[in-house]
Amino acid sequence: MARNKVQFQKGYSLGEFFQAYGTEGQCFDALFQWRWPNGFQCPFCAHDQYCKLTQRQLLQCNRCRRQTSITAGTILQSTKLPLTLWFQAMYLITQDKKGLSAMRLHRQLGISYNAAWRLKHKLMQVMMERDDDRKLAGFIEVDDAYLGGERAGGKRGRGADAKTPFVAAVETTSEGHPTRIRLSVVKGFKTQEILNWSQKYLEVGSTVISDGLACFNAVSEIGCAHDRIVCGGGRASVEEPEFYWVNTVLGNLKTSLRSTYHAVRSKYAQRYLSEFQYRFNRRFDLRILIPRLAYAAVRTPPMPEKLLKIGLG
Repeated sequence: MARNKVQFQKGYSLGEFFQAYGTEGQCFDALFQWRWPNGFQCPFCAHDQYCKLTQRQLLQCNRCRRQTSITAGTILQSTKLPLTLWFQAMYLITQDKKGLSAMRLHRQLGISYNAAWRLKHKLMQVMMERDDDRKLAGFIEVDDAYLGGERAGGKRGRGADAKTPFVAAVETTSEGHPTRIRLSVVKGFKTQEILNWSQKYLEVGSTVISDGLACFNAVSEIGCAHDRIVCGGGRASVEEPEFYWVNTVLGNLKTSLRSTYHAVRSKYAQRYLSEFQYRFNRRFDLRILIPRLAYAAVRTPPMPEKLLKIGLG
């Protein structure tokens, strides 16, 4: 049997990582190139000439004389951590298929748990915002799903307490190979909610395959073809070949979350889903995941801890 090219790709070794990003200077130069690929531009007056204040790692505009840092105006703003630790966190989070908890990050990097939690959630915020305006197209398998464990004596399935509903969608090729996924927390499986989701995340003209849940009929209202397969739910839906990839993704997601995190709080659920989604959608080339994430990080606006902890629920 031929090996899966994605699964057996070379990846990015620890030695290669430290050779490229092992010093503070290397990390600074890399961020500079990704933030200003066409050369420095002052964020205050747009002038392109500057001098570097080496002691404090600041850049001073030659025209307005105002100073800025490589992290100012980005998700890294006001960080007290060395850039090398940010890059190490990016490496650990992107190269592990199941992800990395803040507790493991705290132990791996040798920083406090609170610092690791902030770093982790800021990088997940970058992943979430980076994919937020990208739509699925072509053939799309869609299913309803929930995060959260069962409570003894509580209601099971749809409408259960302490569960976070989300839509799982997998874009596939005409040959049936998965290309990208979309995992989106929703308020519930109501027609208006799915209509709003469809308008934001589906390309007009796509073909959507769903089970018999009535709310998914809303995809037709935005100009998508809808193939509705009534399969009765439970094991019948899991074994339905038309839902093979969406069920596979959901199985891998739940295995990843159970093995990596003690719990996923509802108000942070979208970040955790977006982390899994981000890695899946870029799984074809593990070697460029760090440059892509760092490039996105310097284009994501700052998020103070107070806002970070409010969550999205």
